[in-house]
Amino acid sequence: MPLHRPALLFCLAALLSLGHAAALHAQTTGTAASDRPAHFVAHDPQADFERRVVQIPMRDGVKLHTVILIPAGARRAPMLLTRTPYDADGMTSHAKSNQLGAVLQGYDNFPELFDKDGYIRVVQDVRGKYGSEGDYVMNRPQIGPLNDSSVDHSTDTWDTIDWLVKHVPESNGKVGILGISYDGFTSLMALFHPHPALKVAVPMNPMVDGWIGDDWFHNGAFRQFGLPYIYEQVNSADNTIDWIETTTDQYDFYLKAGSAGALGKSRGMEQNGFFRKLLAHPAYDAFWQQQAVDKLLAREPLKVPVMLVHGLWDQEDIYGALAVYEAIEPKDTGNDKVFLVMGPWNHGGQRTDGSALGPVKFGSDTSASFRRQVLRPFLDHYLMDAAPAMDVAPVTVFRTGENHWEHLKAWPLGCAEGCSIKPTPLYLQDQGQLAFQAQAAPASATYTSDPAKPVPFLPRPVKGQGYDDNPWPQWLVTDQREAATRPDVLTFVSQVLDAPLRISGAPRVALTLSTTGSDGDFVVKLIDVYPDQTPADPQMAGYQLMVSADILRGRYRDSFEHPSPIPTNTPVGIRFALPQANHTFLPGHRVMVQVQSSWFPLYDRNPQTYVPSIFLAQPQDYRKATITVKLGGADGSALVLPVVSGGGAAAAE
Repeated sequence: MPLHRPALLFCLAALLSLGHAAALHAQTTGTAASDRPAHFVAHDPQADFERRVVQIPMRDGVKLHTVILIPAGARRAPMLLTRTPYDADGMTSHAKSNQLGAVLQGYDNFPELFDKDGYIRVVQDVRGKYGSEGDYVMNRPQIGPLNDSSVDHSTDTWDTIDWLVKHVPESNGKVGILGISYDGFTSLMALFHPHPALKVAVPMNPMVDGWIGDDWFHNGAFRQFGLPYIYEQVNSADNTIDWIETTTDQYDFYLKAGSAGALGKSRGMEQNGFFRKLLAHPAYDAFWQQQAVDKLLAREPLKVPVMLVHGLWDQEDIYGALAVYEAIEPKDTGNDKVFLVMGPWNHGGQRTDGSALGPVKFGSDTSASFRRQVLRPFLDHYLMDAAPAMDVAPVTVFRTGENHWEHLKAWPLGCAEGCSIKPTPLYLQDQGQLAFQAQAAPASATYTSDPAKPVPFLPRPVKGQGYDDNPWPQWLVTDQREAATRPDVLTFVSQVLDAPLRISGAPRVALTLSTTGSDGDFVVKLIDVYPDQTPADPQMAGYQLMVSADILRGRYRDSFEHPSPIPTNTPVGIRFALPQANHTFLPGHRVMVQVQSSWFPLYDRNPQTYVPSIFLAQPQDYRKATITVKLGGADGSALVLPVVSGGGAAAAE
């Protein structure tokens, strides 16, 4: 019987409903279809930023992984770029949060710069690391004798900035670059042939010259404590091949391993290209000279304003920032393009609480004042559209001991006006004395250095290099009283000071000594000895605080490039500069100088017999040596201090 129209419509609706249900059933129970969307776009109305992840193409086709964090509502905001080998994703995800200040709490970030009226944050993996394509080269040299490719960090920075200003519509087209350590090195690389949109650079604690005084060597002495870093940094793109520590005390571990070369080879590090370069270039040859960033920048025109940030107790890169300052400051004829900040910090300490370093207190949060009063106004001046005025001195330096900031026209200057700096010998004298008057009668002091019992750089047990629950970040302010008790450490102490002794600049070592060996290392420390009673801070009673200290490998005493044996039992001059200081030895304190021949296991042991390469020294090469330091007479040993006289504290705060 034919259906009426209403019944027909009902049947059609039922069939359609059954079809829809069948389709839904297929979608929810079928095994072929994926539940995952092809591209999920997150929506979070409470988030105060947007996260974009892009692969930016370089001129050779390699794509670099880049994270862009844009504050909500940003409009004509400048961009702050960091280029890193330390994981752009991780550096921009320090917390599971929808708040920009939270995700940027951590290494190489300054959250106070990225508020709603602040900056767009850009962090990029350098080629060959984490999410970026290409080959990784440790501190990739500039295109030239050491780099025959068409790319380097400066070209990658140029290409990155060019892409950013064209593809981030929320920006005002102005870019600044900043970073700490390796990221400070890449910030310096941006200054070579800079992109027109790069308006300012802030390299902090940068790696500059790995042989003279930064990560790999200090004056030729190899910093073997960095071997685990080299192992993990180079052997995989994402640092997932771990260096396994097999002993609690790293002193024992490195002592049993023998030479640094033997240790590396025992861990398979001959597969590691950078380790092979270290073995091939123990001296300051063309390999190191042609990639020293300060030397390269000295030949470049100064086009971009630069603020160099230095830590007075930087345990990793205490050389680089000041070396670059000395190289480029003469180009700053208007004294308005090169800025220097020196704070009482360890490596990267300007990012964290700066009220103290270890037990040493500074009376205020020096890091916070730097970020609020120096860094933010400096960046705003060059990057914000309104270009607000800034009141930032060419040199902002903290005077330790007196604990205040000084604002200077240049470094080293000593004070704002009316003072001078005079190199003043502080003489090592008989009976462990130390004085500014030379000792007339010749004398000597001796110690025996035994490679089987090297002087530890930290009280044992020595932990591996690290930042969590570890003395490594504060080791340069470690109390030196334990070293002073060792028979293989010469200790010289002044009388109690009755007036302030101010220094600004680099103390210079001027030792005359002889050795029964044919090689040797020489460590010299300038130390502030606190009074025996310090009621305001009892833990500092008698404390021996290193103000400046460093090492020279004796074979390089005459030439960094061409090593030579030390003539046995023959007086030789040992001359080198210690790291720069801006310190006041207060009345009631004493000045101390320590001399020793090992700093272990931070530096590899010198066998004290001359061998072609200490990396390859054999067990039988390591021998005791007696070192005799000359005191008094025309060529008596001294530490030459950059003593400040005159002037006042008009520019101090």
